[in-house]
Parts: sequence; structure tokens; C-alpha cells
Amino acid sequence: MTTASGPAPAQASTRRQSRPAVLLVPVPGTSMIHDLWAGTKLLVVFGISVLLTFYPGWATIGISAALVLAAARLAHIPRGALPSMPRWLWAAVAFGFVTAALAGGTPYVWLGGLHLGLGGALNFLRITALSVVLLALGAMVSWTTNVAEIGPALTVLGRPLRVLRIPVDEWAVALALALRAFPMLIDEFQVLYAARRLRPKRVLRSRRARRRRYAIELIDLLAAAITVTLRRSDEMGDAITARGGIGQLAANPARPRTADWITLAITIAASGAGVAIETIFQSTY
Repeated sequence: MTTASGPAPAQASTRRQSRPAVLLVPVPGTSMIHDLWAGTKLLVVFGISVLLTFYPGWATIGISAALVLAAARLAHIPRGALPSMPRWLWAAVAFGFVTAALAGGTPYVWLGGLHLGLGGALNFLRITALSVVLLALGAMVSWTTNVAEIGPALTVLGRPLRVLRIPVDEWAVALALALRAFPMLIDEFQVLYAARRLRPKRVLRSRRARRRRYAIELIDLLAAAITVTLRRSDEMGDAITARGGIGQLAANPARPRTADWITLAITIAASGAGVAIETIFQSTY
């Protein structure tokens, strides 16, 4: 179909393309959040997680969300870094909200002669907000921290546990290797899946034949994934040996600086304010 101004654009080009979740890849650029020690970020995430575990109220959730938004603004995180939510996830959230709202509970409101309890809906919204804040905390660490800095930071933070003869260095090395291999394996699996989809397929009419083909394809993909993983691990082992062994993965002279202590002080002060508000609110009501 053409018009006076030329051919009409295709409908497929007007559809918004979904943004995938980018994990363990720092956002390009520098900022004060990028320059923080990795151990400071891990301590902040751990502290806020513990705070929300024992005080999962609206005040602590709001203060934690404000800290995350301030950190994202300081780190210059673009909106394009946020992944797109698929439709099925929105449907699942809506279904969960409806089922939770049916539970009722305090507070109650009158709507058109109906006595409705909003307790279940408010609890669902609170849990959803808490989950979003925790996911945002993890995403901030992923977007502003190099994967190579996580292992050495864990070695420094776990140093007091060596008194209990806990193999902190070995655990830190294992985690560092897992974090480095995770993005690489995701790319490999995506290539394998794309190559599998490009293979021509016969049109099968019976359901039994289609189920059998799906099972065979799943087994083939698993075998290929295991083969790729073993090959990559062998290459990574050779590279680690050539660079001086696993001790280099946990060795990093980085230590907390003035900005790190200020960040920890702000986090502790904000957490204390949230606990005080929650305590006063509970004692009042």
C-alpha cells in the first residue's frame, strides 16, 4: 500500500523492541558511585537487605528506594539500562494483586455500600515494592562494579572469618570465577539457541511426534551446553595458570577511602532513621 508521500511504513518497525536484562556488565562512564570500593557496595546491599528483613515497613522501603534512586542519579544510569518487563510478568503481577486483595483485612473502606478490606492489597504492594528495591540494589552493584573487583573485596571483608579456619580465599576465588564465567556462558547459550532455531524443521502433524522432537532438541541443547562449558572452563584454567594461579584473582590493593566511609555513614544514618520511624509508628498505633 502506497500513499502520495511514498510507501507506508511497515507495522513491524513501529513495534517497540524489548530490552533484555544486562547482568554483570558495568555501565560505561565514571562517577563517584563507580569509584567506590566494591566492598562498600556489598556492605550497603547487605545492610539494607538485613534492614528490610527485620523492618519491612513503608518507611524503610521508601528510604531505601530514595537511596537507590540517588545512587542511580549520581552514577548516571540511563533509562535504557532498565530491562523491559514482558507481558506475562505484568499479568502475573495483576493476578497476584487481585488474589491478595480478596484476602481483605484492615483498613476497611466503604465503596458504594460495600465494606472492602484493603489489607491484602496493601501487603501485596508492600512486598512488591520491597522486591523491586532489592532487585534495584543488586542491579546498581552490577551496573557500577567491575566483576574483577568482587573477589578481592570479599577476601578483605571475610578476613575476620579466617580465625574460624573458614577458607575465605578459596570461596572468593570460586565466586570470582563464577561471576566472570556467567556472562560468557549466557552469550554461548544464546548463540547455541539461535543456531538451533535456524535449522530447518519438518512439519509434524501428531502431538506425539512434536513432543518427541522437543525432547530430542532439549537433550541436544543440554549436551552442546555442557560441551561448551567444559571447553570454556579448560580455556579459563589455562589462562589462569599462565597469569600466576588463582591467587591473582583475590589480590587487589584497593581499600576503602574517604568517599566509602561517607557512603557507609549515610547508609547507617538513613537506616537508623527508618528504624526510628517504624518503631514510633508501631508504638503509636
